[in-house]
Amino acid sequence: MSVGGEVPPSSSAAPTPTPAATKRIRRTFIPDYQLPPIVGGLAPVITKIETKHPVVFLTIDDGNIKTPESVKLMADYDYPASLFLTRDTIADNPAFFNAFKAQGSLVENHTVTHNINMVRQWGYQQQLNDIVGMQDYALQQYGRRPTLFRPPGGAYSNVMRQAVAAAGMKAIVTWEAKANAGKMDYQVGNSLRPGDIVLMHFRAEFAADLAAFRAAQLAAGLEVVLLEDFLGVA
Repeated sequence: MSVGGEVPPSSSAAPTPTPAATKRIRRTFIPDYQLPPIVGGLAPVITKIETKHPVVFLTIDDGNIKTPESVKLMADYDYPASLFLTRDTIADNPAFFNAFKAQGSLVENHTVTHNINMVRQWGYQQQLNDIVGMQDYALQQYGRRPTLFRPPGGAYSNVMRQAVAAAGMKAIVTWEAKANAGKMDYQVGNSLRPGDIVLMHFRAEFAADLAAFRAAQLAAGLEVVLLEDFLGVA
């Protein structure tokens, strides 16, 4: 990788289509947001970070489609992301996600089974088992126990909040903006805002979704920052 436009003498790499100038500018932001504590045994729910800093947080879910292209694009853009992975979708090739981990991303918890009806169908113990199963799997595969949880489909309840806290995590993370089908969708407004948590997925349209996110991120003048770093739970 070139640094400051200089290539080490030992490097024989040909020029890449994506110049270094397209990479994000790394800045250090002193967080002006404090993660709410667990109260009454219930994990807090975070939908957006209230911050005055020009930052945005990228989160990528599931892990169904695993392509070298997605690894390369994340490296080209130098984006860190919170990867909310599901055990049953990554079990065929869990090592694939080590490449993102090496780029500065972190693996978080998106359950074992991705049952989008778990809030309605399951009681506390079954939800806890599914969540803890992914906690253990992530620790085994990636050497770190997740600190953040994303509910399948986004639905949550106080029972789930209790299970998430009991599993040792700090918060449930949802979203108000997502990159989907090659475009951005917003629950609030029509552009990215400072502190937005953006949802993406490991799908066939990964490149188009990431391009849509990048265009919105650059247009808004926001820096892509790792959510866990900003929350102090990395």
